Amino acid sequence: MDLRDPQLYINRDISWLKFNERVLQEAKDPQNPLLERVKYLGIFADNLDEFFEVRVSGLLQQLEAGIEEHGPDGMLPEEQLLALSEETHRLVDIQYDCWNNELLPALHQADVHIRTLDSLDGQERTFIQDYCQRELHPVLTPITVNPAHPYPRLINKVLCIAVLLRSHDNETLFGLVQVPRLLPRLIRLPKEDESRRVDYVFLADLVQQHIPELFRGYHILDTAAFRITRNSDLYLDEEEADDLLLAIQSELKNRRKGDTVRLEVDVDASSQIVSRLQKNDNLKDWQIYFAKGPVNLNRLMMLYSDTPRPDLKYQSYQPIEPLQESYSAYFANLRENDIFLHHPYDSFQPVVQFVNAAAVDPKVLAIKQTLYRTTDDSPIIHSLINAADLGKEVTVVVELKARFDEESNIQWARQLQDAGVCVVYGVVGFKTHCKLSLLIRRETDGIRRYAHIGTGNYNPDTARLYTDVGLLTARPDITADVAEVFNLLTTQSSHPAVSKVLVAPFTMLDSLLAKIDREIEHAKAGRPARIVAKMNSLQDDKIIHALYRASQNGVEIDLIVRGICCLRPGVPGVSENIRVRSIVGRYLEHSRIYSFENGGTPEVYIGSADWMPRNLRRRVEILCPVEDPAIVKRIRSEILSVCLADNISARELGPDGMDQMVQPTNGEVRLRAQGVLMARVQGEDIEIPDFFAQAPMSTPASPSSSNGSPPNQPASVRNQKET
Repeated sequence: MDLRDPQLYINRDISWLKFNERVLQEAKDPQNPLLERVKYLGIFADNLDEFFEVRVSGLLQQLEAGIEEHGPDGMLPEEQLLALSEETHRLVDIQYDCWNNELLPALHQADVHIRTLDSLDGQERTFIQDYCQRELHPVLTPITVNPAHPYPRLINKVLCIAVLLRSHDNETLFGLVQVPRLLPRLIRLPKEDESRRVDYVFLADLVQQHIPELFRGYHILDTAAFRITRNSDLYLDEEEADDLLLAIQSELKNRRKGDTVRLEVDVDASSQIVSRLQKNDNLKDWQIYFAKGPVNLNRLMMLYSDTPRPDLKYQSYQPIEPLQESYSAYFANLRENDIFLHHPYDSFQPVVQFVNAAAVDPKVLAIKQTLYRTTDDSPIIHSLINAADLGKEVTVVVELKARFDEESNIQWARQLQDAGVCVVYGVVGFKTHCKLSLLIRRETDGIRRYAHIGTGNYNPDTARLYTDVGLLTARPDITADVAEVFNLLTTQSSHPAVSKVLVAPFTMLDSLLAKIDREIEHAKAGRPARIVAKMNSLQDDKIIHALYRASQNGVEIDLIVRGICCLRPGVPGVSENIRVRSIVGRYLEHSRIYSFENGGTPEVYIGSADWMPRNLRRRVEILCPVEDPAIVKRIRSEILSVCLADNISARELGPDGMDQMVQPTNGEVRLRAQGVLMARVQGEDIEIPDFFAQAPMSTPASPSSSNGSPPNQPASVRNQKET
């Protein structure tokens, strides 16, 4: 069978929607704490917003421009849009069913109440009236659309109330009110007693109740909440930009004014309101989504954060904190031993300590740092500014195009520049996505480099929410490679001279393909041959093609892919030796780990790159080898093994592109990967099956086995191809 047959590849956007459906399934899972389920529902909605802002808008632009390009799956833009419409409407229906029929009743039973305004008692009404008078009314601006007041260009994702009006001369008019963005979407009602009961009302309900006061002299025929989503991708020619920071800042203003790609509107809205909104933004029927509940469910995140009910959330978890050492002892220890960190089970504090030590230690001469995303009050930023104030040479590579964090990164870039830090924006045409920190220290035996290489951002907040790994090392060959990557970023070099790390978009793809081919050769020779890879997404067609060939030649392949996976596992004659699983849990699985059995001499790499075209071809990324045998053993026998042993929160991908929950077999111990890792950090002795204890002796597949039939495609894809 031709390994480039489109039927062997899952569409990347349909695969991403399957990932988001896994998030939605967590909202529906009664085994999760109630407010965590509410949070998952909010995350699902927020994810879907970005999907429309970037992916759907991109397909619409291709269609408008007459571009007939397709990916390895063979789907054209129009086919994709039809398939995505079918899938997103289905998911939105499930989303609102979950809210109305599962979460709302459960919240009520748990004494967390979303109140309607007509259910308020006298004291509560007084509070709401006072709130409206003080906070709400002064910032509301009602608009009646007429020749003197044209339809306003609404901001992306702003919640509005549409109003159908009848004037005194019996003319039907259209009005609208924007729900203030700076006010909380949920207003918590005060209570005098100390009971655990919590009550909220929606801000949008308050606005709708006061519509008659805002449109005096009109008869109100109908009102409906709605929200539009706009194309929010940035379109920028870096080579034509004299000042990248100013160019991106200018382009950000256009994000709020991009073309409308989706309309969400109250399901009870009159046909007149819907048709007016649809006509105004020139939308097709499939772009309209009827909300069977609150429009903009991602605002439910406030319900999670503001409700003081720890009994309805995950139990708090305290990661292992590092031992406090003097700077001399810290660097002396690092010279002797690499330090491996697995967040959030290990604290992020050693990374903060690494940069802070560099800032204040008089022996440190220079610091180099990449920043992709960070917090508003970042200790890393403060340490870098402090280092510059102390006269050290500080260079920071800021990625201004980190999607939806551009404004924050612009502010940090300016603050760093004002402090005397040398700020650069990486290589023209490529995002800087690698996670690197390097310091240069003068010691008694000469100049020595120290480096941190991570899979996640330098963000203490997300380090408590994402699973990531990091390596602190003073190995001369690796730190020299990190220094070379920084030189690449500051000089625009196209030929990095590295010996150990893999660097995209220069050496990484070819090196990975060579390592997969090496596993094939080991398998043909009957030596141990296995690939275990953990990543966020798998999309690159060259990598997938190589994995298919490896499977056909007897290489055992286990993939732990959180999000997009365009590879079809388990296809007879093609991918029989490939298994794909995804884990959704309390923490966002974000680490990238690649293990190659290498005939019994395992190689393990960690780094910032997924196996996607953008990571391998359009970003500066690195993968770093882990060379300490004890750390290699920990990564394989603990992190990868426990992910492969998970039989509670893991889902396995079938050849049809559908997920199935992994179920414990008879007598098998129930094991949730993230729960086991938290428990072990807290000192519990939980045995983890060592997946790598016995490397398989490979037997190549016979040539005839490569003639298997192609798998059935998902219905949403198959139907489009039939038409």
